Amino acid sequence: MHRWPVSPRSALRIQQRLAPQVRIEPLTSPVRLVAGADLAFSPDNQRCLAGLVVYDLETRTVVEETLAWKPVRFPYVPGLLSFREIPAILAAVRKLRSTPDVFMFDGQGYAHPRRIGLASHAGLLLDRPTIGAAKSRLIGEHDEPPLEAGSYTPLVHRGEIIGAVLRTRTGVRPIYVSVGHRVTLENAIAIVLKCVTKYRLPEPTRLAHQLVTRNRSA
Repeated sequence: MHRWPVSPRSALRIQQRLAPQVRIEPLTSPVRLVAGADLAFSPDNQRCLAGLVVYDLETRTVVEETLAWKPVRFPYVPGLLSFREIPAILAAVRKLRSTPDVFMFDGQGYAHPRRIGLASHAGLLLDRPTIGAAKSRLIGEHDEPPLEAGSYTPLVHRGEIIGAVLRTRTGVRPIYVSVGHRVTLENAIAIVLKCVTKYRLPEPTRLAHQLVTRNRSA
């Protein structure tokens, strides 16, 4: 869909071109395998490490893990982080033996100023259903959701619902869920909740974070 690397100015134009291609549509088949993705950087910030953990929702087990390093060839620019991180993610995806039903990212999807955060950008490039499940908010306003697990409130930006502020466990801080590509917000919320065990974060991305943290000094 575009070449790598690009300049920040070109990246903005690419986002504006790709954002209308993001599809918000219901999933057409059951979800069993969810690939959680997370990233880390080498101590000198010259390399990016992507980690994928494929998690089986039925057996509650890890099916597969992959790791991939790529040189960092894009500066740190808020709102354009996908151009810094996706090359490593694509390299990790190419190593997979299994075929995940959904990819879940510790980052934003539609909840982005130009409606194309990491989860949406990656979803377009992979042409797979993707979900953003971020620990923190990038944009938007919201009411605090009720304290009970499974409660959520809309995340709103400029009058549009761009995501959900979801309480994954009773009394814990909420996370920010948004559509990536080829799912609905309702799909995304349901899948995230199915992935939660005894922790605040869904297992696929939580385990992916642990994976890259263990290997970032390699």
